[in-house]
Amino acid sequence: MSKYNQLYAICFLFTIFILQGLSNLSAQNNSNFSNGLEGINSVHQSNPSELINDSELNFDEAVSGQNIPQNILENLELIDVYYYGFDDRLHRGQLVVNKDAVQDIEEIFRFIKESRFPISRVVPISAYDWSDEKSTKNNNTSAFNYRFISGTRVISKHAYGLAIDINPLLNPYIKNGTSIPEGSTYDTTKTGTISAGSQLVQEFKRKGWKWGGDWKNLKDYQHFEKN
Repeated sequence: MSKYNQLYAICFLFTIFILQGLSNLSAQNNSNFSNGLEGINSVHQSNPSELINDSELNFDEAVSGQNIPQNILENLELIDVYYYGFDDRLHRGQLVVNKDAVQDIEEIFRFIKESRFPISRVVPISAYDWSDEKSTKNNNTSAFNYRFISGTRVISKHAYGLAIDINPLLNPYIKNGTSIPEGSTYDTTKTGTISAGSQLVQEFKRKGWKWGGDWKNLKDYQHFEKN
């Protein structure tokens, strides 16, 4: 074989080698790109920062099923609130409150969210058939409920949207040694429990709200109200 033919053969083989290498590199890059997309999709699907909706009612749904006087209805508003749950995920819930209390409650829940004070759920009590017992047993935080104060014929502050109960299963109503809801216990070492030293209590008090944990004849640790 002449030197010319030898050189030609070497160049031909070298070209084949280069083209094969480029083909393998392209296939590898395509595979990596595809795997990257799958990874992004996987992260997106399990992203713990995604918002969880605990309640998506409209106003009529949030106040339906109860005979509420028109003069009270006219002073109520349905608001969205944001908080971290016990799953450490961001949640959106809803409260029905008096229009005069909207700013206070929105600011309180901004504090709750920023301080990551955990809230179990926030759902209007109409979703529980207006049963305070069902709502509290589910550790549901709620505000408006057209009802009497327990054991009396006195209209509750809840009936005006001027009271809120927070994490009631952890912050029970206690009278004569009995805790309500049934099965609840008050243990200030548990996350989500409200105590006299809680910053949350101070935030409410700064806005003129009273805390049931300060009451003398009974304790209502979940309860905040405003005149």
